[in-house]
This record gives sequence, structure tokens and C-alpha cells, in this order.
Amino acid sequence: MKWLEKFADHAHALLRIVTGFMFFFHGAQKILGVLSAFPRPPVGSQLWIGGIIELFGGLAVMMGFQTRLAAFLCSGEMAVAYCQFHWKFQLGANLFPAINHGELAALYSLVFLLIACRGGVKWRMDK
Repeated sequence: MKWLEKFADHAHALLRIVTGFMFFFHGAQKILGVLSAFPRPPVGSQLWIGGIIELFGGLAVMMGFQTRLAAFLCSGEMAVAYCQFHWKFQLGANLFPAINHGELAALYSLVFLLIACRGGVKWRMDK
């Protein structure tokens, strides 16, 4: 499987672009109301701030602009979201993402941390 190594930078760039786009879309749903049945959060609220981070952070990660900073901020937002809204510091079964419905938040947090550590790599704006 060593032959796959030559595609590592391309795979990382695809991961960055797709993850950034999906995160951007979550922000577009919250802030702009795109394909969402939920009401927009009040300006300045925690959900609104999260939506702004998702909208602009996701766009920056997708485009490869200030990738490390944007990905680090997005990773932190998802870590807070997981702890505060999913895990809620409970013990027992609620500790597990499959039970507390926090799979996406936990996964986003770790993927964005990987992107923050590695940077934009290929196909980025800030060369």
C-alpha cells in the first residue's frame, strides 16, 4: 500500500475542501437560512457566533485562506459544541457520541485539528 503515499497531499486537500464546504453550509443554514426550517438565531447569541464561525471558518478552510488559524478556530468551536450541547459532562451512556448524538461535532473537531496541524497543503489561496 506504499504507492498511496504519493496521493497523500491530494487526499488531504480534498478532505480540507469537502470538510470546509460542509461546515460552511452548516453556517449558511444558521445565519442565512439556506434550506433550513429553523429560525435564525438572535444576533450575538452563542448559536449565532457558532454560525458565523461555521460560515466564515468553513469558507476559509475550503478556500485554503489562513487555513491553520481557521481550522483551529473551527476545531475549538466543535469541541465546545460537543462538550456543552452533546456530552453535557454526564457520565454513563451519555459519554458516548453514538448515544448523545455528538458524532459530527466530535469528528469535525478532530478533522479540523488535523487540518490545523497540517495546513492547507495543496490547492490553497495562501501559498
